[in-house]
Amino acid sequence: MTAPVFVVEDFPAGGAGQYVLDGPEGRHAVSVKRLQPGEEVVLTDGAGRWAVCEVLAAEGKDRLVVRMTSVSEEPEPSPRITVVQALPKGDRGEVAVETMTEVGVDRIVPWQAARCITQWKGERGLKSLAKWRGTAREAGKQSRRVRFPEVTDATTTKQVAALLAEADLAAVLHSDFEHGSEPLAAAELPAGGEIVLVVGPEGGVARDEIALFEEAGAKAYTLGPTVMRTSTAGTAAAALLLGRTGRWS
Repeated sequence: MTAPVFVVEDFPAGGAGQYVLDGPEGRHAVSVKRLQPGEEVVLTDGAGRWAVCEVLAAEGKDRLVVRMTSVSEEPEPSPRITVVQALPKGDRGEVAVETMTEVGVDRIVPWQAARCITQWKGERGLKSLAKWRGTAREAGKQSRRVRFPEVTDATTTKQVAALLAEADLAAVLHSDFEHGSEPLAAAELPAGGEIVLVVGPEGGVARDEIALFEEAGAKAYTLGPTVMRTSTAGTAAAALLLGRTGRWS
């Protein structure tokens, strides 16, 4: 899919006929992309519904008139991949969300780990969460996705353990090579269901957190002989699994 992607809140009843893309998305299409009649665009709700449309006209600075032929539904991916991402410092969180969205992660769960320096509290926490969600939306459009990843509310360690207990594959990326971690590249993968990956903070996953996660059924895995930054590890691990599960085939 190479046509530019724009987000709409609702598709018109029947999913066919003319449609006017306006507001911020229309402004981007007309004033930034400078789309012309005859070009193709993709409209999506970001939840799997999408339509390829032909541009009929650009009106003013923020109205794009298109012809929509039909609406399609992208099926839920299988297995689904969730990444539990410990809160990094600075803008590394947005970097992690952006690249995980680009490779195809289905759900991103912010995690307030014990060793996180960053704290999501009060108004600051709400703003940070909004940035992550905005980043996922923009990265979804840029990478031509029609099903954007869900970015959940921030979670506690106990809530992460509950997610791991329900997963078909529960994996904690752990760079303590004396812990007995297995290579993620050799992990036995489920044919469907849910894969949950946990990425710790820069200081690593604390011992009591590892113990709780293992009690929930998770195993510790490494990505190789090197230690990656927290903002890189989730993307690398997800890419490895997307290739191994056949979702990239």
